[in-house]
Amino acid sequence: MGPVKAQKFRGGLVTQTQIIRDGTDMVRQMRPVRVQGEFVFRALSAHDVVARLADIRALMIESEGPSVIVPAQAGDADAMAQITLQVHSALDGVGLTAAVSTALAGADIPCNMVAGLHHDHVFVPVALADRALRILQDLSKTAGTKG
Repeated sequence: MGPVKAQKFRGGLVTQTQIIRDGTDMVRQMRPVRVQGEFVFRALSAHDVVARLADIRALMIESEGPSVIVPAQAGDADAMAQITLQVHSALDGVGLTAAVSTALAGADIPCNMVAGLHHDHVFVPVALADRALRILQDLSKTAGTKG
């Protein structure tokens, strides 16, 4: 059996993306990209979730109620930058998540990891985003090398 592939929709076209399952390969092949905008984590009522559905980047139902990631507003002191790891980890990204969070923690950069079906996303404080992106780019270049 050949490599497992997943369908990806882009502009109405279906493309094939190879799923990477080895942790070191995930880190080596990730291409961290900063997403435009700033975002915040918020708790919303179910009514507000429906009203803001178009703005919601992620939704998690927790025991306290819905938590969402939405665009930050001017003056939000807790605004985060999103860095998307451009590698298809197929939700097997244990090695990827551990490597990324460990690298950022080692640089005193707090992060929230959010996994989607196609990619993992890292949310870091806006003021540390450029530094975090450089660290992740360097991590990808050196993954699996002995030194």
